[in-house]
Amino acid sequence: MTTIIDQLEPPVRVNGSQNSEWTPAVGFDEVDSALGNYFIEEQRPREQAREPGLPSFQNDLRQKTILLDEPLRPEDQFEGIIGCSASLREVFGQLKIVAPTDSTVLLLGETGTGKELIARALHNRSSRRDRPFVRVNCAAIPSGLLESELFGHERGAFTGAINRKIGRFELANDGTLFLDEIGDIPPELQPKLLRVLQEQEFERLGSTQTIRVNVRVVAATSRNLPQMVADREFRGDLYYRLNVFPIRLPALRERSDDIPLLVRHFVQGFARRMQKSIDHVSVESINALLGYSWPGNVRELQNFIERAVILSPGKVLRLPVSELNQHDSFADIPGQSPGSRLTLKDAEREHIIQALAETNWIIGGLKGAAARLGLKRTTLISKMQRMSISRALA
Repeated sequence: MTTIIDQLEPPVRVNGSQNSEWTPAVGFDEVDSALGNYFIEEQRPREQAREPGLPSFQNDLRQKTILLDEPLRPEDQFEGIIGCSASLREVFGQLKIVAPTDSTVLLLGETGTGKELIARALHNRSSRRDRPFVRVNCAAIPSGLLESELFGHERGAFTGAINRKIGRFELANDGTLFLDEIGDIPPELQPKLLRVLQEQEFERLGSTQTIRVNVRVVAATSRNLPQMVADREFRGDLYYRLNVFPIRLPALRERSDDIPLLVRHFVQGFARRMQKSIDHVSVESINALLGYSWPGNVRELQNFIERAVILSPGKVLRLPVSELNQHDSFADIPGQSPGSRLTLKDAEREHIIQALAETNWIIGGLKGAAARLGLKRTTLISKMQRMSISRALA
């Protein structure tokens, strides 16, 4: 290593004798300046290289706040879906593979994971992008009306059918039909759905004329369809027909790296709508979000951030972090992980089975299961038939 002293010229010899007078190649003022700059550079903290793929607000963990007004990078989103975690990128890879085909896709995942956004991305990346995208929530329509909603009806097909109605399959012709919550479709309607998936044909309610369609079906559910097949609540042949290309969407707790990006995205949207200026949030608040399990997934986070924007009077996002601890205590179920919590229907089924077991499977009478559950005997029998509850299977 060359030092400052090495840069000084040695004494000059004249006629074999050493000249006692010599001058350095570098002036003393310059040496003093060079040494000063050397020690300043050595003691200055070196900035760590930014890890590729991380958003800018994660670059320096010593920061006390995180900026929220920076625009999202193109790699932080895909077809309007925010996130760049490894599990979400895997979903994007599967989506890119199957989107150009006309194959049926089954989206699996908990409530609030963004299944409709994935369905729309599939449609937008397919050759049907310029044709209709029609959505049906099978759980939101009464079972008695779902057949008419899907397949349509003729005038006079039933009481109140004063006009012909075009069903969703016809409306989605040459496009994509998104059947959300397919696990809630009633058993009596499943054979007709299976036929239209296989043959692409059906009849309107009250008509004998066969209608042919060209529809790509994307189905989604938060329920355990294989278990429903085993419990005889869902037809096995229909499940296998839907399960051509399954895509499992990760829960938010499985991709917590995306939470800061989602917070920034939601804050920008809500602040713009409410005409507020919110540009940063504390690191401590973000850490609290990262430590929460989010049983409601992205939908719960979105609603939480909307509430936080309402409660924030200034430029700092004020998160009601104390609510998260309360929600965690309410959501905990002994012996179950957050991803295996019972649905309301599953809990009702377990409650009925428990009441029947405690009454030795006696349904009627003052000491029967119906009286214990506060139901009529006929109502309990109907529920047992609908849920495939029998003593032999219990």
